[in-house]
Amino acid sequence: MSLRGWMLFAAMSIIWGIPYLLIKIAVEGVSVPVLVLARTAVGALVLIPLALNRAAWAPVLAHWKPVAAFAFFEIIAAWLLLSDAERHLSSSLTGLLIAAAPIVAALLERLTGGEHRLTPTRMAGLAVGLGGVALLAGPELAGGSAWPVTEVLLVALCYAIAPLIAARFLADVPTLPMTAACLGLAALIYAGPAAATWPAAVPSARVLVALAMLAVICTALAFIVFFALIREVGAARALVFTYVNPAVALAAGVIVLDEALTVGKVAGLALILAGSVLATRRTDGPAATPDPAASR
Repeated sequence: MSLRGWMLFAAMSIIWGIPYLLIKIAVEGVSVPVLVLARTAVGALVLIPLALNRAAWAPVLAHWKPVAAFAFFEIIAAWLLLSDAERHLSSSLTGLLIAAAPIVAALLERLTGGEHRLTPTRMAGLAVGLGGVALLAGPELAGGSAWPVTEVLLVALCYAIAPLIAARFLADVPTLPMTAACLGLAALIYAGPAAATWPAAVPSARVLVALAMLAVICTALAFIVFFALIREVGAARALVFTYVNPAVALAAGVIVLDEALTVGKVAGLALILAGSVLATRRTDGPAATPDPAASR
């Protein structure tokens, strides 16, 4: 891989590894609808001018139903649940639980008629990965955080469904205008709830910086860098960075927010990543890579 490829890879590992930290900070000062509106509206405003080619929008309009379904699972529902859950859970735990999305995707792909059968290796991966989820979620469930943990697991489910929709119904739709359309649709949906829960006072500088970074870096810039990475190294190799994101989320929470680094978190991360590698293998050869949705 070229130096440019490695730089883009490193950038994506960080950019989609830190949203959990920033969400945890942002929910201290704004409502969940305001947070989601900030991310989607700014992201749409940045991406739409980059996709002004009218011909590129024709496939988006022609496939508006699956585009809307993709937007619902990838952004509208997922970011609401994720942000609400982080009002109660640590950012590091949230990032680790979301890492289970590729495992859920592998199971859903097979259950919905996918062509890849559940080999013994993939079944072992599912078991190992789900064991990691149980290790992480168990103490929280016992400690009274059942609904926030459920919300995060529902986000992982959303992030598993979205790529199935994209692969089966949106393969011919250009990614940049589709992403801009999804963000724009989400912004329209959250405009009303955000206005109804707008903060009475200006949030702290810490919260405003987190919102700005979420919107500009982790949403708008993230997609631009991601598309550049795909052009540089190809789609399959580009998605390898999703295995790094959970570790970045864990480190960010521990270093910046002084969240606890426990043996259980490290062990859970190891099990989920090992399970993801095994569960997403297409053959007995090199492991396939997960969808980037699991990192956002």
